[in-house]
Amino acid sequence: MRYEEFTIEGRNAVLEAFRSGKTIDKLFVQENSKDGPIQTILREAKKHDTIVRRVTKERLDQISETGKHQGIIAYAAAYEYAEVEDILKNAEEKGEPPFVILLDGIEDPHNLGAIIRTANLAGAHGVIILKNRAAGLTATVAKASAGALNYTPVAKVTNLVNTMESLKKRGLWFVCADMGGEEMYRLDLTGPIGLVIGGEGSGVGRLVRENCDMVAAIPMKGEIDSLNASVAAGVLAYEIVRQRLKR
Repeated sequence: MRYEEFTIEGRNAVLEAFRSGKTIDKLFVQENSKDGPIQTILREAKKHDTIVRRVTKERLDQISETGKHQGIIAYAAAYEYAEVEDILKNAEEKGEPPFVILLDGIEDPHNLGAIIRTANLAGAHGVIILKNRAAGLTATVAKASAGALNYTPVAKVTNLVNTMESLKKRGLWFVCADMGGEEMYRLDLTGPIGLVIGGEGSGVGRLVRENCDMVAAIPMKGEIDSLNASVAAGVLAYEIVRQRLKR
C-alpha cells in the first residue's frame, strides 16, 4: 500500500471518516460551536481518544485547504491507496461482476470527489486514477466526496492503457464516454465492466479510446454539446446500474 497524508474538512466528511474506522490524529473545532452535527462528531472523537482542539474561525480559515471547513477540520494519519487487485477483491467478496471507474486525467479535485461519491452510490467497486497530470486525494476531494472516499477504494496507476490491458485478461470490458460514440441505451453495459471518463476539456486520450471495447454517447438535447466530467460519469454509471438491475 502507498500512503499520503491529508486533512478532512466539513461535517459529513469528518463524521464518515470516524464511522469508517479511519484513524484521526487531531480534530480542530471552532470554539463555542454547539450545533448537533458538531456534537455528534465530538462524541465520536471521544470514543476514539482523538485529540480535540478548540480554535477560532480565523485559525480554521488558515488551516483550511478548501475554504469550506464548516467549523471543523480533522487531520487523518494517512489515506491508504488501494491496489487494483483490491478493487477486484472487493467485487469478488460481494459476489458481483467487477464495476470499475477509470479516470483519464481528471484534474479538478471537485470533479474527482464527486465521481468517487457517485461511484460509491452506484455500487462501483473502486476508482482508478492516474499518478501524473491528475488530481490526487486532497482535502478538497475528501470533502467533495461527502465521505465516500472512506468506503470506495481508489488506486493510482502510472499507465491507464497497461492497466486496462491487464484487466481485460481478468474478463473486463471497457466503455468510454465520447460524443462521437453509439448512444448509450443501445449498448450492452452488463457484466464485468470498466467505465472510462476523460479529463476536463481534453476528454479520453486516443490510445485509451482505442483500447475501449465500446464508445458511449450521452444523448444531448440542448444547445451546448458537452457535460461536466462528473455529471457524465454519473449519467453513464447509472445506465450501468439500470442495465444490471434488469438482469
